[in-house]
Amino acid sequence: MGFKNNLLVCAAIESETIEEMVKSIEKAKEEGADLVELCMDSISVIHLADVELLFKQTTLPAIVSFRVNSQNKSHKGDLKHKCLQILRLAIELNVEFVEIDFELASEVMNELMQKREHSKIIVSSYVKSGIGICCKETLGNLLVALQSTGADIVKVVTEVAYITDVAPVFHILTHSQVPVIVRAVGDRGLISQLLGPKYGAFMVCGSLERKSIPGLPPLLSIKNVYQLDNVDMDTKVFGVVSNPVGHSKDFAGFSIGLPHKEAAVACCDEVDPLAKSIGAVNTIVRRPIDGKLVGYNTDCDACITAIEDALQERQSSKGEVQNGSSPISGRLFVLVGAGGAGRALAFGAKSKGARVVIFNRNFERAESLARAVSGEALPIEQLDTYCPQNGMILANCSAIGMEPDVHLTPVSKENLRSYDLVFDAVYTPRNTRLLQEAAEVGVTVVSGVEMFVRQALGQFKLFTNGLAPEDFMRKVVLEQF
Repeated sequence: MGFKNNLLVCAAIESETIEEMVKSIEKAKEEGADLVELCMDSISVIHLADVELLFKQTTLPAIVSFRVNSQNKSHKGDLKHKCLQILRLAIELNVEFVEIDFELASEVMNELMQKREHSKIIVSSYVKSGIGICCKETLGNLLVALQSTGADIVKVVTEVAYITDVAPVFHILTHSQVPVIVRAVGDRGLISQLLGPKYGAFMVCGSLERKSIPGLPPLLSIKNVYQLDNVDMDTKVFGVVSNPVGHSKDFAGFSIGLPHKEAAVACCDEVDPLAKSIGAVNTIVRRPIDGKLVGYNTDCDACITAIEDALQERQSSKGEVQNGSSPISGRLFVLVGAGGAGRALAFGAKSKGARVVIFNRNFERAESLARAVSGEALPIEQLDTYCPQNGMILANCSAIGMEPDVHLTPVSKENLRSYDLVFDAVYTPRNTRLLQEAAEVGVTVVSGVEMFVRQALGQFKLFTNGLAPEDFMRKVVLEQF
């Protein structure tokens, strides 16, 4: 049976009964699978007559597999004997692909190769996690052993504990002498499928909707979201950093999240002047001409433009005349938090002519930032009652009000009346208690989600040198929060 796509999408089907497996095959077909892997060891009670009917009626090309070391406790009797019965039946019925465990290959490979007419033989190995197990040398030696069986296709499935464990899997893809299927099992193994086509994978595996399997993307997302048909060796890879970035040589860029924005500066070969003065980066781009890592900060512009746009809209609604300068200019800018995001806002507000006052739990950090922006630092205990004038701007760049502590707020509702605008960098939840209470007393509010969208737009431009699909990105983000 021929395939119309260069990249094959395979659905792994695990079911307790033949009837459930039949339904799952049809579901896989609806969700865009090109073929299915029938994991026969997942079926609790197996009758060969039912299996024969299943193989004959399958509406998609199939891989028939049966793991002798199955974790299915319902199996009784000789698993090896049952496995061989099913594999021989699959060969007899010309099922497209028949998968043999590496441990059984020496025993039955010659027999199945001689009896087959059109079936392709896959020899597979499942590697459990452990120190030194998922490394380039170990998996490389395994690949050589699998290829020596004479299989048409080889398959390696390995457990991974960390995202970095997936790198040797990509090494297998680029060094195999025969077609190879790879899977990294576990939540950290997802990129083995998403990036597989970049390294030459001819097949990716996915899971059915509502039947998720750790390490496999949903079938519907493979073409509709990730568009893996368009991924090839020239595809650039960008990552979100939660660990130091120095050894990630295959990445073209990184989005830096909390709490690494300040520490990430040291990982850069060069830092944009604004980001350098802020002392925090949220974007790192690998420069194509020399491979150097260059750090940028898009948080600053994202926050400030969001606040400016909201203030200008407020002025317009009240019929106030706008003089062309920033609506932040000359205002008292009250900042809560002196971390990476706080530093970005402090420098941005200063550049627009605001007077910056900083409150932070660690008063020394507040003082340090205040000196850098020619502002003022005050103890966090004075924040709620701080009210030297009306028309101030309040920006919360601390974790106050973030899940799970959604009941917390940095300033009481009554004292929010002194502000014209309240910005909250927290976006989980989207509508924090601070924003809710500010809106209730008539204050203009700007959500952290708006900052999140705008900083991503800036990152997209740095990564691609093009404009982001703003409406689409905003829609996707708003659906998540």
